[in-house]
Amino acid sequence: MKEGPDIALLGNMIGDPARANMLLALMSGKALTASELACEAGITSQTASFHLGKLEAAGMLVCRKQGRHRYFALSGPDVGHLLETLMGLAARQGHLRTRTGPRDEAMRKARICYNHLAGDMGVMIYDALLERGFIEDDSDRIDLTDTGYAFSGKFGIDIAHLSRQRRPLCRSCLDWSARKSHLAGSLGTAFLERFYELRWARREKTSRAVIFSAEGEQRFRDLFSV
Repeated sequence: MKEGPDIALLGNMIGDPARANMLLALMSGKALTASELACEAGITSQTASFHLGKLEAAGMLVCRKQGRHRYFALSGPDVGHLLETLMGLAARQGHLRTRTGPRDEAMRKARICYNHLAGDMGVMIYDALLERGFIEDDSDRIDLTDTGYAFSGKFGIDIAHLSRQRRPLCRSCLDWSARKSHLAGSLGTAFLERFYELRWARREKTSRAVIFSAEGEQRFRDLFSV
């Protein structure tokens, strides 16, 4: 038997259409109940419980109990990063769902990727930081420069606090729709939270789309235009 990480196990978890749909539903970063996930997957609650047990045993999901309800969420940003990368690969290979609509355009523009901003506007952040020398990408790792530290602080982000967290400060994530990198890591999360605080943007309740106000989008573009 070959030694090392068992990628076949993870492939099997994601390879089932019902489980894939449930995992993608959790890319919003919100915890959902088994009933809600069953609806997302188009399966019965009993079947959903079976699949959720497998995903939890594989370490891809965590379950939290609150009262009579059990809420499921992705076990961490690495799972979200993996799913977004697979979506990018599927898009590049032409493995796309044929149904499109108004939400599709909104999702391509700006959406949640677990806990950071993805879509065209997420890519714009990454490109602007790289172009201005605020981050350095040497393919092995991404570092925040001194000027990037100052820029982030001026925008109201406490980099010293983020640096004490166990998560990587800066990380690239392949955007499935733009097919370029957007900013992940604790800095990517902090930028998104700051947009909410400033009321530049809000979460759409029924999807992963992030909706910017007209003023918020203009301020965003003023800040991150290249």
